[in-house]
Amino acid sequence: QVQLMESGGGSVQAGGSLTLSCAASGYTTFMAWFRQGSGKEREGVAYITRGGSTGYADSVKGRFTISKDNAKNTLYLQMNSLKPEDSDMYYCAGSTRDPIVALSRSGYNYWGQGTQVTVSS
Repeated sequence: QVQLMESGGGSVQAGGSLTLSCAASGYTTFMAWFRQGSGKEREGVAYITRGGSTGYADSVKGRFTISKDNAKNTLYLQMNSLKPEDSDMYYCAGSTRDPIVALSRSGYNYWGQGTQVTVSS
């Protein structure tokens, strides 16, 4: 059983930065950040494996960094150079499966409640 809880969302001006956190319990093989805007499908942003391998959606590559602190069981998403189009609800996701398609939501079986990110111009 896995439980996830996100925090760190808020409002920021374009070009600014935010860091999201996800407190986790339980064992996962993959963890990821997804985002979803009103009327849109949930999309994968970044993932990290238990061994520390990472990957990113093209839309955030070079701007966002996913990391984790295994001792604290906490996942992070450092978001830099934020754009208005990054405004979404951000969700922490975990999977107990291996292998998965790492940025496909169907691979994840545990989800946090979401934290809102708003980027103004």
